[in-house]
Amino acid sequence: MKTKIIQQTVTFDVPANVVYEALVDTRKHSRFTRSRCSISRVVGRKFSAYDGYIEGVNLDLVPDKKIEQSWRGSDWPEGHYSRVTFLLEEEKNKTNLTFTQTAVPEEFFDDISQGWYDNYWEPMKEMFKKMRRKKSIGLEKS
Repeated sequence: MKTKIIQQTVTFDVPANVVYEALVDTRKHSRFTRSRCSISRVVGRKFSAYDGYIEGVNLDLVPDKKIEQSWRGSDWPEGHYSRVTFLLEEEKNKTNLTFTQTAVPEEFFDDISQGWYDNYWEPMKEMFKKMRRKKSIGLEKS
């Protein structure tokens, strides 16, 4: 099977801890994906997102710095996993996220590549914008 690599960089107007938490907290992950998710903060534990379409295992977690996971879509060839890495670098209360996904089956590359923007980066930016608005007027809930 031929595979490809996805590499993307995105900047969020929030500290790295906020981005990290959105990716590893089940409630926050479900909020921006608007789907059922089960996310773990433990290396070696399984996770799922988008109502079970995505599944994988946490391989390495460095709070506010790095998330590395095995990752697959439910319609991928049986037993095939890619590897995703989220590297977070904070600068002046903004976070630069460098994302890499290796071993993406070639036939799914275009949809998965665009899907990160449509289903992760843009919805996360929207959620963070709403959080900042609430915080700025004193309505932030814990």
